[in-house]
Amino acid sequence: MTINRREAIALAVSTVAAAQPAPLHTLPKLPYPVDALEPHIDARTMEIHHGKHHQAYVDNLNKALGGSPELAQRPLEQLLRDLNAVPESIRSAVRNNGGGHANHSLFWEVLGKSSSGPRGRLAAAIEKSFSSRIGMEERLRAAGLGVFGSGWVWLVPSADGGLTVETSPNQDSPWMAGRTPLLGIDVWEHAYYLKYQNRRADYLAAVLQVINWDYLNDRYEKLVAAR
Repeated sequence: MTINRREAIALAVSTVAAAQPAPLHTLPKLPYPVDALEPHIDARTMEIHHGKHHQAYVDNLNKALGGSPELAQRPLEQLLRDLNAVPESIRSAVRNNGGGHANHSLFWEVLGKSSSGPRGRLAAAIEKSFSSRIGMEERLRAAGLGVFGSGWVWLVPSADGGLTVETSPNQDSPWMAGRTPLLGIDVWEHAYYLKYQNRRADYLAAVLQVINWDYLNDRYEKLVAAR
């Protein structure tokens, strides 16, 4: 059987493509439609935040790891916990883009219109550390307003059965300090500027209205069991 030049080129391209391993890190799908969080978070912000910003972190992470196949195969959380094992030449790229990928992957799951609230051991942990859910939300809002520039606010389980509120700059996270967060709230301007402009306080109040407590209750149980 003979093939013409066009078919030969197409075969060569497909052979090369098939030989290339698929990127380990991929953009997760949103667990809800982009307009599901209206009016608190607008659909256009969700489209850009997820499809542009998060996708860029994934693409840049895969690019940074392209020459280090052994690192590219590591789970993302493990990669972030052991950044010192990443070559210095790509460490900043992995820190920023791997952090952005991990942080946003959690953020999408944390959001969602839930009919429940904290329950069980999570409710007890909130009461232990903040007296009430309202007290916890006040701490989260205050911490978010205290972040200078871009960063994140975190709710992290503590060894004593409680919870701590932490902040981190840029795309850093508790994972990089060996801790696993329960909840993360993005306070970069791209998370809210289309709807709220410079009114971060309004954004923080709004985002706390769309917390997926069903997910957080289950996640907390898993984090406690994994200790």
